[in-house]
Amino acid sequence: MQIPAITSGVAGLSGLSGSSLGGVGSVQSPSTGSGSGGFGSMLTDAISGLNQSQNTAASDSVALATGQASDVTSVVSDVEKANLEMQLAVQVRNKAVDAYEEIMRMQI
Repeated sequence: MQIPAITSGVAGLSGLSGSSLGGVGSVQSPSTGSGSGGFGSMLTDAISGLNQSQNTAASDSVALATGQASDVTSVVSDVEKANLEMQLAVQVRNKAVDAYEEIMRMQI
């Protein structure tokens, strides 16, 4: 299952390169290397990880519904992980929009 908004967002940022975030829910220390990459590449990697998590949860759910999955707990775990990652992404987006709106309200 592809999420069109995520796929198009990743496609728009794919020209950026650099360090990876490793997943929406994981945190890495900033790289002290040559300074390549940046926020755009971290965002691209995080969105790609979120999309992969959503795809895994969807395929696991289909496998469970069709009787192909034998371990229900792993399916529930994957679905809940995808749900939490999506909630985190939405909250990060909301905070970014709030910060942008606050900056736009500032008088110069």
